[in-house]
This record gives sequence, C-alpha cells and structure tokens, in this order.
Amino acid sequence: MTTKKILLAVDRSSRASAMAGLVADTARGAHAAVRLLHVAPEPSAIEDAHGRVVVYADQESASRMSEGLDYLRALEMHFADVPTESVVRFGDPVTRILEEAEAFGADLIVVGTAGRSAIGRVLLGSVAAGVVSGAGLGSFYFGYGKSHSILNRSAPA
Repeated sequence: MTTKKILLAVDRSSRASAMAGLVADTARGAHAAVRLLHVAPEPSAIEDAHGRVVVYADQESASRMSEGLDYLRALEMHFADVPTESVVRFGDPVTRILEEAEAFGADLIVVGTAGRSAIGRVLLGSVAAGVVSGAGLGSFYFGYGKSHSILNRSAPA
C-alpha cells in the first residue's frame, strides 16, 4: 500500500491553526503523512543609514529559518499520531510550494487564501491561484469561511 501524502503550506496567518486541524483529521482518516511548509522571503543583508551591513544575509536566513520552524512546530500539536515533518523554504511561494509538492510526492496540496476580491487578486496575485493552476494534482484551498476543492485536472477521465 502506498502512503498518501499531504502538503500543507502555511503563511503564518490566523487561519493556519484551523487549516492544520482539518488537515490533521483528513490525514488520520486517510492514513496519510503530512509535510508542513512555510515559505519565507529570500533573506538579504540589512544595512544601516550609512550603508554599513548590520545583519548579514546568512544571519538573516538562520533567523528566518528558526522563526519558521518554531511556528511550524507549534502547528505540529494538531498532528498527534500522524507522521509529520516541517520544512522552511525561501523564495517565491508558488514556485517553492510546487517544488516541495513534487519533491515530497504530495497527493494533495492544501494552501490558504487571503480572501482578496477579484481586483485584489489581479493586482496583487494569489498564491492559491498560482498553486492550483500549476499543480497537476488535487488542491484544496481555504478562503474566508469557505473551503474549495480542486480535483485533479490532469487525470484521465
């Protein structure tokens, strides 16, 4: 029997805990493994007003990695009795989520949405929309008070 795998991508929003609870229940029912993913902005050096580096990129990277893992470990409390691992990646969220889904062999990707209007999505973009359009597998995304399931569009009918 092949183990099912769920990738839960979270953005440190207040919805993450609710998403984690639902994914944990789903994983228990499906006997699935879960990978929690947080994608942080690409770290860079921080300079003072005079152009002197006060924090180097590697220090900023270590700090963001630690903060992200602390956050994900707090979410892990929802996943008792579920094989769970946590990872932090840096860069473009859509790209990193899709790369992580492929590397993990995810059968399902779960990602939250900010609940923007159609104009907001056009102007600011949407990570959830980017993941759904780029994923060749099932996706599930959360909006304000709503959940949406996108079935595998690439599977033969």
